[in-house]
Amino acid sequence: MPSSPTPQWHWQPWPAAERARADGAWTAAHAWLASLPGMPAEALPLQRDGHGRPRFRQGARMDAGWSHSGDGLLLACVRDAVLGVDMESERPRPKALEIARRYFAPAEADWLEAQPAARDLAFLRLWCAKEAVLKAHGRGLAFGLDRLAFAEREGALVLVEADPRLGDPASWSLREFVPHPGYRAVLAWRPNTMHG
Repeated sequence: MPSSPTPQWHWQPWPAAERARADGAWTAAHAWLASLPGMPAEALPLQRDGHGRPRFRQGARMDAGWSHSGDGLLLACVRDAVLGVDMESERPRPKALEIARRYFAPAEADWLEAQPAARDLAFLRLWCAKEAVLKAHGRGLAFGLDRLAFAEREGALVLVEADPRLGDPASWSLREFVPHPGYRAVLAWRPNTMHG
């Protein structure tokens, strides 16, 4: 696994009233980021790039992201790296294998098929890992779920193939975790080569 900074994260409840506001996650992210010790005042407010991805002001050497699902919001930030965040609520996924066969790498779909008892959780792990890397890249799902592939090694997902625009698969770090009961999440990050 590459040596890189470790992201900080925060889970919080995401009530329906906040979900209904167009800027709700944006506002929550700003409040959490501003509360972090050592957060440079000049780094905020976040700005959106041409694809809608949140970015710190130029020169801040930081990255942030968030994901919401169900009644939860997961926020994260990291220094000297690009970061992607995805969180999903745990629930049955009856079409998991069908989706995997259509959009995932063949080896990933085969891996899911080989574990019928744990298929929902395995699908959720793969989905979160893929989406976290794609969010870090800045294009999200629009870039394509088929442009990267993961394999399980020693109980953890590892990026093994990636479109060259995603960088060297070995440069990515992943953290799979349960941010709150009933949710699964993945943080994906790699060193930011844009900073000098």
